Amino acid sequence: MPGRLLEQSLQWWNDIGRVEGRPFIGRPVAEGVRNVIIIGSGPAGYTAGLYAARALLEPLMFAGYMSGGQLMLTSDVENFPGYPKGIGGPEMMIEMREQAERFGLEVHDKNVERVDFSSRPHKVWVEGEEFQAESVIICTGAEAIWLGVEGEEAQKGRGISTCATCDGAFFRDEEVIVVGGGDSAMEEATFLTRFASKVTIIHRRGFFRASKVMYERAESHPKIEIKTFRQVKSWMSDDNGLTGAILEDPRDGSEEEISCTGAFIAIGHKPITQYLEGQVETDDEGYILHKMNTMTSVNGVFAAGDVVDTRYRQAITAAGMGCQAAIDAERWLEDQH
Repeated sequence: MPGRLLEQSLQWWNDIGRVEGRPFIGRPVAEGVRNVIIIGSGPAGYTAGLYAARALLEPLMFAGYMSGGQLMLTSDVENFPGYPKGIGGPEMMIEMREQAERFGLEVHDKNVERVDFSSRPHKVWVEGEEFQAESVIICTGAEAIWLGVEGEEAQKGRGISTCATCDGAFFRDEEVIVVGGGDSAMEEATFLTRFASKVTIIHRRGFFRASKVMYERAESHPKIEIKTFRQVKSWMSDDNGLTGAILEDPRDGSEEEISCTGAFIAIGHKPITQYLEGQVETDDEGYILHKMNTMTSVNGVFAAGDVVDTRYRQAITAAGMGCQAAIDAERWLEDQH
């Protein structure tokens, strides 16, 4: 019965839309022009797609060749409400996608190559084909900067992570390392002391970019050891996952082994915004700046998730911002007619 009521409700809204010509019911404003195109996926993209689809905007998503975002590299998610037993990152992304598709989100696992936001309708190109939309929601996220050393690819999600908040609780009473020398590395290391028996900070230089207060907080903690003039040369592992790393002194090439079951890379992130070619305003690092709510410097172009967020970088905050962007886009479209 509830499913039948939902069908009747959707049909009722569509009938209203055909009479009134309102853009939020999924009726294209011109032949071949979509109401909204979502670039990217992940929690922000799929949530934006869910809300836009429920608003009957008939959203079109280009999720990327590796759809699902950074959560596709996370083995277990325990801090997203609604999953009391936790859930795998890939499984969560599949469920989010299925939920949005159920309400009408159209998804293509393809990358957007370039865009043109100089006039409306906005244009995006995918594999050489042009698509047009009155509004665009950018959810391409940010990717962690990895070390790229031997053994790393195989241990991503099996001991090597880029998010202590996400994965730290899996290493209770175990020894872990943090690679980096900035505030993020100090913050990650300090946070990990809640769970790990020992945290070792690995830094390739003798000085730290971290602020004095962040460094002193980490340096004075009884669970934290700091090793300077060390860099990871390769990772060690067995059938159960990560077992340690081979460290190298960049000054003379000498090596040593360190045992650990967890490793957190904290050398920075980079937003995936290169394809925009400067058509929306960003900060010096390339993160998109909001001008009004979730709208960017371009009217009708919105952004959500880690492509904007330099502070929290959590699935739940990305999803919340995706919701905001979809609502902002819907209301903006209404105001145009």
